Order: sequence, then structure tokens, then C-alpha cells
Amino acid sequence: MSSTFAIGDIHGGLKALEQVLDRAPLQPNDKLIFLGDYVDGWSQSPEVLDYLMHLTTTYNCVFIRGNHDELLLKWFKVKTHNEMWYHHGGEATVTAYKKVASARIDEHIAFLEHLEDYHLDKQNRLFVHAGFTNLNGVEYEYFPKMFYWERTLWETALALDPNMSTKDLRYPKRFTLYKEIYIGHTPVTRIEETVPVQMANVWNIDTGAAFKGPLTVINVDTKEFWQSDPVHTLYKREKGRN
Repeated sequence: MSSTFAIGDIHGGLKALEQVLDRAPLQPNDKLIFLGDYVDGWSQSPEVLDYLMHLTTTYNCVFIRGNHDELLLKWFKVKTHNEMWYHHGGEATVTAYKKVASARIDEHIAFLEHLEDYHLDKQNRLFVHAGFTNLNGVEYEYFPKMFYWERTLWETALALDPNMSTKDLRYPKRFTLYKEIYIGHTPVTRIEETVPVQMANVWNIDTGAAFKGPLTVINVDTKEFWQSDPVHTLYKREKGRN
């Protein structure tokens, strides 16, 4: 019987990705759901995309779109960079792609163009990079960019009274639509954690791999998780997004 695993934000850390997938007890038919932000931060963004594309030969992979993935795609197409992106991990990516052949870049563009905004499985578990704003759910979202940019879902989960009943009229409707919601985007290191954090039915799997945390893989059925070493220790001569 296959299992389903969710993987947090990678941010160019191929060494961490290889390490954590080696530590997790993956089987060939397992479903791997990557929550986005494959690039920007550490120096191996092109290699991360190559590795992810190769994984599809062994596993049932779902690739969610992250905001950094969308920023990279835009850079490929317009050839000018957003200064904010450049200073938040994009510089390492731009530098890395100076050594990449155009044919390989075309493959990466195709990969980025076909990323999914979200994934909803048969158990009504939602996987999305950042969140959504529409009170009726992801299928009604007016602003698709919110899938990989917004933070209010996680901020609301953090602020929610854990004793409040889901039947309370003040309870956030967004949280009642899905059995569980798995996100990345906002690292839990901001609340001084380095492991997956559950608030209400929202699970945040971004454990700060772009900074000084590890990369995390979680079995969404059992909630057992595996982590790489803190990613900055694998790239000792680099700053990542620190």
C-alpha cells in the first residue's frame, strides 16, 4: 500500500533534498507532494529542478507552484530581475544559471510552467504553497497568485484560540472546508521552531531550509517526519537567505 509524503521548501538545497529523501522510508509507488519554492537561496537551484524531474520516473510526484518558482520563470521570460527577488535568494539562482546550457533551461521553463497551484486529494486534504483567501475554497479563488503569495491563512491559524469550536460562528470558514491543509512559504523558524507545526488543521512544513533550519519530509497519513541536517551546514561557504 502506497503512502503520501509532503516535502517543504527546498530553496536550491540539493544536498539537503538528497539527504532527507534517503532518510525517509520511500517506496517506488509512494506519492510525493512538493509544496513549492524549489529555487533561490542555495547554489544548486538548477540541479534541484533536474533532480525533481528525474524523481517522476520512480514516484508519483505532485509539484506545487511556489512564489520563488514563479519569480524564476518570470526572469527566464523577461531577462530582467526584480531587485527584491534578487536580494532574497534570486542572486544565487541567477549566478547558477550562468553555467547552464540553453536546452536545459528550456526544460526547466517547461517544468515551471506546468506546476500546479494546489492539489486536493481524495481524502479532502489540501496541499498549497501559501494559502488561499476565498471563503468558499480554492476552486473559487479570485486571485490565483494568493496560492503562492498570501500569508493570512497561516497567521490566522497561529492566532486562533485552540479552544474555539468549529461550530462557533467566529471560527474561520476556510479551516472547515478541508480535512487538513499542508503549506510551506512562511518558515516556522519565525516562531522559533524547526519541526512541522500544526495549528488548527493547518500543517506548516517549511522548517527554514533557506535559512538555518532543515528540510522536512512528512508522512501525511502517520505524521511521522524526517529531516536533513540544518541546510546551512551542508553549504558552509554560502549564505543562503541568511
